Amino acid sequence: MSLYLVETELNGEINNKEDFKKKISEIQGNLQNVNLIEVQVSKDFSNVFFIFEAEESQGLQEKLSESGVTTQLIKEVRLVGKELDEVKKQADNVNYLVQWNIPEDITMDKYLARKKKNSVHYAEVPEVSFSRTYVCEDMTKCLCFYDAPDEDAVKRAREAVDTPIDSITEINAD
Repeated sequence: MSLYLVETELNGEINNKEDFKKKISEIQGNLQNVNLIEVQVSKDFSNVFFIFEAEESQGLQEKLSESGVTTQLIKEVRLVGKELDEVKKQADNVNYLVQWNIPEDITMDKYLARKKKNSVHYAEVPEVSFSRTYVCEDMTKCLCFYDAPDEDAVKRAREAVDTPIDSITEINAD
C-alpha cells in the first residue's frame, strides 16, 4: 500500500465543522480497501487535503468520484518527520500547512539530506513546532505541517531552515 495526497476544493458546499465531519464520514463509508490516514481543511473550508493509504491512485480516484469528490490533485507521497503509526493516532495539533513546489534539480536523496541538515534550525524559532512533511514521490511539491501562533512565525521557521514557501494555508484545527 502507498500513501496518496488528494487535494480538493469544496466550492462553498460546506462552511462549518459539523457539516465537514459529516461529509468526511460519508466519504469514508464509501471507500473500501482504502484507509484515510488524515484530512486537513483550510480555515475557510475551501480546500481539503487528504492523505490516503491505497493500492493505487486510479482506483482511489474512481472511489472518490463515486463519493462526489472532485479531485484537483492525486499524487503518491512519502511521509517525512514522523512515523505513519504516529500520524494515524492524530495526537498532535497542526494549524498551518506550507506548500513548496520543489525545484527540478532536487532529487529525493538531496531533499532528505537537506532536510536532515537544516531541521536543527527549527530550534531557532521555539514557538513553532514542525510536525511532518509529505513529499510527492515525483518530487514536484511537498506539504509541511506546523503548529504555530501565527503565519509570521511559520515564515520565520521556514527562513530558519532555509526553505521557500509557495503558499501557506491556515488549517481549521479542532
